[in-house]
Amino acid sequence: MTFFVEEEILSQPECWTRAVQLAPSVEPQLPRSGERVAFVGCGTSWFVAQIIASWRESLGLGESDAFTATEFPTGRRYDRVVALTRSGTTTEVVDLLGSLQGRVPTMVVTGDLDTPVVGLADQVVDLSFADEQSVVQTRFATSTLALFRAAFGFDLAPVIAAAEEVLTVPLNQDLVRAEQMTFLGRGWTIGVAHEAALKLRETSSSWAESYPAMDYRHGPISIAAPGRVVWMFGTAPQGLAEDVAATGATFVESGRDALAELVLLQRVAVARAIDLGLNPDQPRSLTRSVVLSD
Repeated sequence: MTFFVEEEILSQPECWTRAVQLAPSVEPQLPRSGERVAFVGCGTSWFVAQIIASWRESLGLGESDAFTATEFPTGRRYDRVVALTRSGTTTEVVDLLGSLQGRVPTMVVTGDLDTPVVGLADQVVDLSFADEQSVVQTRFATSTLALFRAAFGFDLAPVIAAAEEVLTVPLNQDLVRAEQMTFLGRGWTIGVAHEAALKLRETSSSWAESYPAMDYRHGPISIAAPGRVVWMFGTAPQGLAEDVAATGATFVESGRDALAELVLLQRVAVARAIDLGLNPDQPRSLTRSVVLSD
């Protein structure tokens, strides 16, 4: 049986290529250099927001923050708010955009134009080519990242090639069957680590955690042990691999771009779900969009 999420993971290099092609037309809509910008989303989209905010600020384009939609600081002044939502129906995002209408310029990136957010945002970026049938979000999130990364002037060709490669490598079964995983990042890859942990939790109902790499030794390393995995996105701090090895846990550091490495983790998460007899398209207790009743 082939699951929707498997096909969606495989389609990511093609989706990223389309996002790169779209980037020049979207770039004029992006916040101007010097603007103070908040990026918002829920779940996976919140972690994507963290990554984009980190990129923008590191490029010197202006103060950039990221919030889950319910924690947006309404008393703080922003020149623009950018909302990320695959479904376009998430209650918290819809409510926030509604409250900002006429007060703060807003942009939304969405996978469905026939949704409430389209009528609430001042600008809309259509990523419907990356929309998904699975509850678990993979290609919409990574295509959003590809779009912004390209618009910020980054050459994605090597990253797309790396993603194509990780889609073909045999999976390490020790990773698929690990008792527990912890994901680490530095700078923008901290958001990738958070998304990796969420992906493993929601896809396979597994124990996963995520931390900034430099903070990992300040407590969380105590759970590292044989049969468990510590997976680094980006370059590890000096001495960390040795510290993890001393616990008996497996340390993973590939040197690949973190966006391509995330694709490999997606494959591992789905394989683990299948190995456990779970349906990775329909994780327990989850729906494609969180729509709250009044």
